[in-house]
Parts: sequence; C-alpha cells; structure tokens
Amino acid sequence: MLERVSGALALVGGRTITALQGMGQAWALLMASAASLRNADVWLPHLLPQMARIGVASVPIALFIATFTGIVMSLQASYTLTGTIPVYFVGTLVGKTMILELGPVLTALTLAGRVGANISAELGTMRVTEQVDALETLAYDPLAYLVVPRVLAAILMFPIVVLLAIALGIGSGWITALQLLDMSSPEFVKGLRLFFLPWDVWFAVIKSVSFGAVVTGVGCYFGLRTERGAEGVGRSATRTVVVASMLILCLDAFWAATLL
Repeated sequence: MLERVSGALALVGGRTITALQGMGQAWALLMASAASLRNADVWLPHLLPQMARIGVASVPIALFIATFTGIVMSLQASYTLTGTIPVYFVGTLVGKTMILELGPVLTALTLAGRVGANISAELGTMRVTEQVDALETLAYDPLAYLVVPRVLAAILMFPIVVLLAIALGIGSGWITALQLLDMSSPEFVKGLRLFFLPWDVWFAVIKSVSFGAVVTGVGCYFGLRTERGAEGVGRSATRTVVVASMLILCLDAFWAATLL
C-alpha cells in the first residue's frame, strides 16, 4: 500500500514539475519573440502572406460554422421562449449570444484545429529536418522569421474573422426567424437592439485578439519543440489543438470575470 501511494505521489510530482518546466519554456519563448520584434526587416516581408494564410483562408470555415450556429440559436430561442416571453426576445438572445460568446469562442476553437495544428506541423517538420538549425547557421533569427509574423498575423486577423462570423451568424438567425418562426423583421430588430451595447463588440474583439495570440503561440511553441520525426510532428499537432482549446476556454472565463 505504501509503495502505491509513494508511486502515485511520484507520478503527480513528476507531472507537476514537467508542467512547470513547460510554462517556464513557454515564457522564455514569449520574451525572446518579443525581443525579436526589433528585427522588422526579417518578419515584415512575411506578415502579409501569413495574414492571408491565417485569416483570409480561415474565413470560409468560420462563416460556415457561424451560419448554422445562428440558425440553431434562433430555433432554440423560439422553442425556449414560446408562451412565456415576447417572441422578439429571439433577436435579443441570438445577438447577445453570438457577440459575447459563441461567435468568438466557436471561431477560435475551430481555428485552433485549422491554424494551430497547421503551424505546429509546419514548424515541427522544419525542426526535425533541421531547417530551423539552418536558419541559425545562416545568422537568421528563427523567432523573427517563423514565430513573430504568425503571431502578429493572428492578432490582426482573428478579430476580423470573428466579426464576420458574428455578422453572418446574426444574419442567418434573422433569416431563420423570418422564414420558420413567423416573425417580422421589425420584431427581430427590436429584440436585437433591446440590450445591445457597443461595448459588446469591443469585448468580442478583445477576446479574439487574445485567442489569436494563444492559438499561434501554442502552435509555434510545440512546433519548435518537436522531436522524433513524423511521429513527433503528429504528437505536436495534437498537443497544440488540445492545449490551445483549453487555454481558449480559460481565457473566455477570465475575460468574462474581468470585463463584464
């Protein structure tokens, strides 16, 4: 019995030490990347291509998810409110939910799989094939070349993708309310405007900026730490999606407790 308890404690202690080491290494990577911002001649030429890859290429999947989220929210709101609350509150629920929660969070979770895993696999492949070491040999700053443009591109493009998703989600909920719920446009707009505050949009933007930094930062961290060939690349991509998704949900709770 004593051996089992000691073994369990040793396992927990080992995992805790590993987690703390990982947090320290992630912080060191963050500080080193911030210092690499001064090498604008290295990262600036790669910023626009990364904005296109991370932001523009992510718009279709984000809009697809937002469309059906708005439809489902409108239908469920009608089902929940029927007979108890005026029907125009469907617009209130769809608008508030899409702006404050589902638009930013669902988009970020989707892009954690699309963008984060892609970055991790790309940088992981470069690491195991020694391309990162080659950059250092050629006197290039690998963080300025690989990390900074990706993180900055996500910080700039995630809010745009999220705002587009929110707009389309509300639009699809509006159309659903008109076609399937026997509502009029004035009723839906009345509910949409009822509790709307401009701060809601800024709240969504703040969250999306932090989500973009987390998704790309985690992808770069695990990508640059990849080992053991193709197997390690797959493991890094999986870890990126899992850790980025967990951090997105933690940040979501943090911003709600801090800003609302």
